Amino acid sequence: MAGQAIVDRELTLDDFDYELPDELIAQQPPLERGASRLLHATADGLRDLVFADTERLLAPGDLLVFNDTRVIKARLLGHKASGGRVEALVERVLEPDLALALVRTSHRPAPGTSFQFGDDVRATVEGRREDFFLLRFDRDVLPVLEQHGHVPLPPYIAHADTAADAERYQTVYAAQPGAVAAPTAGLHFTTSLLDRLRIRGVQMAHVTLHVGAGTFQPVRVQRLADHRMHSEWYDVPLATANAVNEAKGERRRVVAVGTTSLRALESAARAAGGDFEVQPGSRDTSLFITPGYTFRIVDRLITNFHLPRSTLLMLVSAFAGTERIRTAYAHAIAQRYQFFSYGDAMLLERTP
Repeated sequence: MAGQAIVDRELTLDDFDYELPDELIAQQPPLERGASRLLHATADGLRDLVFADTERLLAPGDLLVFNDTRVIKARLLGHKASGGRVEALVERVLEPDLALALVRTSHRPAPGTSFQFGDDVRATVEGRREDFFLLRFDRDVLPVLEQHGHVPLPPYIAHADTAADAERYQTVYAAQPGAVAAPTAGLHFTTSLLDRLRIRGVQMAHVTLHVGAGTFQPVRVQRLADHRMHSEWYDVPLATANAVNEAKGERRRVVAVGTTSLRALESAARAAGGDFEVQPGSRDTSLFITPGYTFRIVDRLITNFHLPRSTLLMLVSAFAGTERIRTAYAHAIAQRYQFFSYGDAMLLERTP
């Protein structure tokens, strides 16, 4: 059930397209974390704010749910025995020394092909899973990534990763290593803002969803029902499930910080049998949310601006309404908001 697509069949990929000037794609984060703009989109219209305004937009008793995944330095640069260049993007660590990875070489590598990363790390191709390769390393993968890996910045960011990216392409509450892309809505939160929200009476909980490389894969079909969503691992701790279920029972708002938190919560609700509560535990999800989906858990969503023709743009359109999102994005472009991972944020109210 987690992979079932719920689709308005009259909509096609073209319904989620828009033109974005290149100069509105944020190439760097703001000089200070949290110094971004915030577009509040409601049924009554749009408000241009700053992200610090979330302090007054959230009420005592609201439950903020964060994704505490930690971005790993998943991009490895190396070479084959022949000397040819190799680039590997680790998607998931399956065993201490076994990883699933996208591999870019001059020729598709066959099983048994070996790569070298750095001076002394070797990985051997053991097989394939669709677009990904199984790489067996000669040592544990995570220390290799920490020593030799690069921050896996999205393809629309033009500069090579730096020490500044290692800090800023990471949330201040990141705890569980495993993501190859940041849960970017969380990049706007500072420790001081979190402290002020706690003092205000806003409750907080965490899920973990390790964002995969598939988040950057384009939708290649015109008919949305034909799209196969990439699978990602998530965990909803018992304490978080209890907090969410209590909030729903008391009619307090559940506010997802980012589309990954939303997908984890909605997937956990589907695991509970489709009720308006979440089930704790760890699972894979390939939930594809498009207009027509019935949201069970999340009432408000803090999110960044998403790429044209992307599954994330479809998700926010399902959440806030397709026309409201079209209007909001047109407004953001006209007002020169910054887009994508290092860009500005939105606060969306769910369409009844």
